[in-house]
Amino acid sequence: MTAEIKIIPAGRLPRLDDRPLEKRIGLIILATDHTTEVDFRRMVASDRIGVYVSRIHYANPVTPENLLEMQPSLTEGAGLILPDETLDAVMYSCTSASVVIGDRNIEAAIHASKPGVPVVTPTAAAVKGLQALGAKRISILTPYTIETSRPMADYFVDLGFTIDRFTCLGLSDDREMARIAPDDIAAFARQALDPQSDALFISCTAVRAAEVAARIEAETGKPVVTSNLATAWACLRLCGDDRARPELGQLMTRPYGEG
Repeated sequence: MTAEIKIIPAGRLPRLDDRPLEKRIGLIILATDHTTEVDFRRMVASDRIGVYVSRIHYANPVTPENLLEMQPSLTEGAGLILPDETLDAVMYSCTSASVVIGDRNIEAAIHASKPGVPVVTPTAAAVKGLQALGAKRISILTPYTIETSRPMADYFVDLGFTIDRFTCLGLSDDREMARIAPDDIAAFARQALDPQSDALFISCTAVRAAEVAARIEAETGKPVVTSNLATAWACLRLCGDDRARPELGQLMTRPYGEG
């Protein structure tokens, strides 16, 4: 039985803000990703910046062929993030796929549904981050196999970096990469860093390296750039957040595009 309650119209429509939050970042992440949302919630999201996520299909193992198969999903994935509304940045969260697909191809795919939005990839953000830190000689640590690591080595060499040491852990499942213990990430990082290098890059958005980047810097005396640290830094700077946050690592004290 319907209760006899009188429902009264308010008499006017509510006032609407232009946006619920001032800035909004879209993330395109793998269906298997355990780490990116957690890192962005910790480093990026705030009462000013909203982070909105779309997941796309991905099937392990991590091989160049499987990574390339994500390219057709990027346009739809971007379009599902607040459809018909503008974003301040869209970040595609896969480092190894960014190498295989290519930064420009990723940008074009995202622009097909989100025209003109700044596009961030872990590879392009890492390059900007290393440049901001003045790094020209680098060491690289990846969780991948040699087959998947090789294109990444070529990517950085082609952009003018000298690689003093390249270490890979031999994993092929990104869910296992997400389970590498932070203490072990730090231990492998210390081993991977060549004394001649200006900085260390730790690849893979699945790896929980951003949470120990500042610790590795304190232990080694060298700057550390990780995939999620670099993309978080890039997205914050694109949203006009220029605060220095040294507790997250040296990169978070630098302006975007410096160097």
